[in-house]
Amino acid sequence: MEWIIHLFEQYGYMVLFGGLFAESLAIPFPGELAMAISGHMSTLGSFHLLQIILYSYIGAIIGTTVTYIIGYRMGTPFFEKYGKYVLLNPARIAKITGWFDRYGTKLILICYFVPGLRHFTGYVSGVLRINVRTFFIYNYIGGLAWVIVYVMIGRLVGSKIEQFLHLISQYSLAAILVAAAVLALVVYLKRRKKSAAPRVKAEVRQED
Repeated sequence: MEWIIHLFEQYGYMVLFGGLFAESLAIPFPGELAMAISGHMSTLGSFHLLQIILYSYIGAIIGTTVTYIIGYRMGTPFFEKYGKYVLLNPARIAKITGWFDRYGTKLILICYFVPGLRHFTGYVSGVLRINVRTFFIYNYIGGLAWVIVYVMIGRLVGSKIEQFLHLISQYSLAAILVAAAVLALVVYLKRRKKSAAPRVKAEVRQED
């Protein structure tokens, strides 16, 4: 925690922009911790809350936009050869692709809150050629929610940031499973509604 505070003292808001940009590229950086600490520092008068959110958000979404473009233009062969440098091997691509097949593009909305997923979602979304508009809308909304949540955590819990984040990590799997179950249910109900529509129309025609 002290080393991040030291970075803030030296470089200010650029720690948030550069750190979250790097994390979005799958370069290790404790993004949640940095945002939470900066949120706490805003209560001490060191930083301004809106600027914290702005720098964090811009760094995160620019990073994920870059990864989407890389994935879209380079495709699977590029990652089969160079993916190891960003920890994105073929097995991980296949795993995330399976999640997209199961939960659809709305997975992008919650990916920021899933450690080990947000770092690679942009790359895989590009490889899968997910619609640009869909990716941007879901990615930018999810990114804003993620930034606000962790900045406000730091602002509210104060000096107990590390303990609180540890508590979150302990229960994050349960939260992720619940969110995934809800998402799967929504996708299932929508598909069932679409498949039922033609049958209803056919039955109406038969009655006529």
